[in-house]
Amino acid sequence: MISEESVYALRLARDAADLRAAQRLRYIVFVEELGADGPLVDHAARLERDDFDEVFDHLLLIDTRRDPAALDHVVGVYRLLPSDRLAAGGRFYSEGEYDLTPLRESGRKLLELGRSCVHPDHRGGTGMFHLWNALADYVLERGIEVLFGVASFHGTDIGRLTPSLAYLHHHHLAPPGLRVVARGAGYQRMDLLPAEALDRKDAMTATPALIKAYLRLGGFVGEGAFIDRAFNTTDVCLVMDTARMSERHRGYYTRGRV
Repeated sequence: MISEESVYALRLARDAADLRAAQRLRYIVFVEELGADGPLVDHAARLERDDFDEVFDHLLLIDTRRDPAALDHVVGVYRLLPSDRLAAGGRFYSEGEYDLTPLRESGRKLLELGRSCVHPDHRGGTGMFHLWNALADYVLERGIEVLFGVASFHGTDIGRLTPSLAYLHHHHLAPPGLRVVARGAGYQRMDLLPAEALDRKDAMTATPALIKAYLRLGGFVGEGAFIDRAFNTTDVCLVMDTARMSERHRGYYTRGRV
C-alpha cells in the first residue's frame, strides 16, 4: 500500500501506548485546535478520550521518523467499531446523537467511523490518502456493508452553517432505509433554506473536507444535525452503503491498493 521510501506506516493500535498516542493526537486536533472539551478529557496529560476507546479499533497513521516514547509518532487516526463486536445491549458512539434504528434493523454488517483526524503538519499531502486506503482494506477484509458515523462542522453558529446544512439536506439526504435521525434536545433542522436559494459552490466551500470526501464516495446524511456544545461542533451523521457505490466511487475509495 505504501512505498518503501514513504515516511508513513499504517496499522491498528496494539497496546495502551498506541492508544495514548492516538488520544494525544486527538487532543492536539480536537481540544487545542478546535476548542472541544468533555468529561474525560485529560488536560494535564493532553489526552482526548472517552468510554468507547476500549472497544474500538484504532487505525493509526504513523510517522516512522518520530519517537513513540514521546507519543508524537501517531499523526493520523480513525476509530472503528464493527457491529459484530457489540455485546448484547451495547451501543454505538453515534447513538448518543442519532437514532440508528434503520441501520440496526437492516441486518447488514455495519462499521462505525469516528474521531478521524490528521496532525496539522501532515495535512495537504498523502496522509489522508493512506488512511483511506487502509480503511478500504479494513472494510473489504471484514465484508462491511454499511459505514456510518458523525462528522463535524466546527462551531455551533447555525446562521453561518445554514447554506451548507441546507444543501446537504436537499441534495444528500439518505433514503428512508438508511435515514437515521438526530435525537432530542440536540436536534437541529437542516432544511433552513429552500433548494432554489442555495449556491452549491458557496455551500461546499464551507463544508469540511472529510464530509465532502464521504459525499464523493456516494455517502448520504441523516435527518437533522446535532449540536454538540461540549465539543463545540455541529454534527451530521454520514451513511455510506457499499452496494450503492458506483465503479467511479469505488475507484476513488480503493485506488492505490495493491
